Amino acid sequence: QVQLVEAGGGLVQAGGSLRLSCAASGGTFDFYTMGWFRQAPGKDREFVAAIAWNGYNTYYADSVKGRFTISRDNAKNTVYLRMNSLKPEDAAVYFCAADDTRDGSRDPSAPFAYDYWGQGTQVTVSS
Repeated sequence: QVQLVEAGGGLVQAGGSLRLSCAASGGTFDFYTMGWFRQAPGKDREFVAAIAWNGYNTYYADSVKGRFTISRDNAKNTVYLRMNSLKPEDAAVYFCAADDTRDGSRDPSAPFAYDYWGQGTQVTVSS
């Protein structure tokens, strides 16, 4: 059973930065497409970023493009989300997710593409 544990959330002022991490265990991390999603109160879960198993292909929501960077360290079974120039509208619970289909056939921006989810980490941005 794959387990995903997020860390790195917290309170930051608008314009500040945070780096989230997601550590995976119990599976073959090297083959997973990894994604970050977020959910604010009263809103649907939305796609933030994703990265293919090899780290070469990355995908971003338009709202975070140029501010957020997703990366992974397969030796550490960890995926990261570097968030710069944070805005109050970035405040949400951030979740990491793993797609273990290993063939890249699923849409990396779709929540239903992912088989495993973490518990989430809260990001709060003060204005």
